[in-house]
Amino acid sequence: MQPSCDISRLIEIMAALRNPVGGCPRDLEQDFSSIRNYTIEEAYEVADAIERQDFSDLREELGDLLLQPIYHAQMASEAGHFDIGDVIYGITEKLIRRHPHVFGDLDANDS
Repeated sequence: MQPSCDISRLIEIMAALRNPVGGCPRDLEQDFSSIRNYTIEEAYEVADAIERQDFSDLREELGDLLLQPIYHAQMASEAGHFDIGDVIYGITEKLIRRHPHVFGDLDANDS
């Protein structure tokens, strides 16, 4: 497996890590509760990198933060709740709905 700029590779890697056959024992024993605090911690680390204006660190911390919804969605998919496609669909639908001045017929004169 090779690194990639394509998010589908990240999804594939997480699926491989969580695969009961040949996956990572530590990743397999995680659940929503056990990674909950990591999700919060990564958000704080992003905020810290922004405050310090350390853009190299920000890039790395954004990657760590991006991993969290991929991880949660993988576990949700395994349990039959939803998958990352559902998460992405939901947020794209929300962004389009909340911005009719960009994606619809309304005009916005100010913020």
